[in-house]
Amino acid sequence: MAGVGIICCSGNNANAQQQEFNQHISKEFTLQKGVGGVLALYNLNGSLNVEGYSGDKVLIEIDERLTADNNADLEVGKKEFKLGFDTTADSIIVYIAEPFDTRPCHNCGRWERRGGYDDREEIPYDFDLAFTVKVPYHMNLDISTVNKGDITVQSVSGSMHVNNVNGKITIKDARGNIRAHTINGNLTVNYLDTPADSSEFYTLNGTLSVTFPQSLSADLQFKSWNGSFYTDFPKWEVLPVKVTRNVRKRESGTEYQLIIDRQIRIGEGGRLLKFETMNGNIYIKRQA
Repeated sequence: MAGVGIICCSGNNANAQQQEFNQHISKEFTLQKGVGGVLALYNLNGSLNVEGYSGDKVLIEIDERLTADNNADLEVGKKEFKLGFDTTADSIIVYIAEPFDTRPCHNCGRWERRGGYDDREEIPYDFDLAFTVKVPYHMNLDISTVNKGDITVQSVSGSMHVNNVNGKITIKDARGNIRAHTINGNLTVNYLDTPADSSEFYTLNGTLSVTFPQSLSADLQFKSWNGSFYTDFPKWEVLPVKVTRNVRKRESGTEYQLIIDRQIRIGEGGRLLKFETMNGNIYIKRQA
């Protein structure tokens, strides 16, 4: 890890109803392995803006804001709130470390509460973090946020796993495989090159729009409960409907769930690209 710089500016107005503390944090990392590598960034409240560049360092700028109803609660937040930065030879993991850990918890299904809180207690302050990050072009990403912000990624050619819950996802000038998932927001992706392998795109409540080069050759699988599928690729063919059967054992007997997947083939087919929405249209577009 290279040098670290922190600039802190705080402001407390005793006459204001809500108290606020702001600080700007700068971090700089150099991976030991120069090619590839992974940036994993697990935000909770706030936006993520990631851009690829020709350098070999990972540059992270963070605008942190803490708010509380009174000075005493704000002081709790200033003492307690903490970010975590874990590094290995080829990866950087950035997350909220206190008052809970936002790294994915595959076994517990939620964040681990810390700082002396149990599940019944409320944290007496609020926070949001706006990340602006520059990474080498070929870096791989595993990034997410939940509230109060959108995710934007530009000029990153590595593979990406991108998740949002209450915000949109915009990915520009991509080249690698993508798994992108958002709950309440539009999902927009622009590819410079067709991904080499399978990719998945999902939004629950929003429009899904993905632009590919005119040379696209792939099999496209799509689902939309309350929306339609559109494309301006002139040559395509409908593939046979694929039905998947899931078996579920219940006390009353066995249930069989049939999942119907519709697919089209563009070009010669090959890689599988999946698109799914609940409430929104799906647009597959050609580069101009």
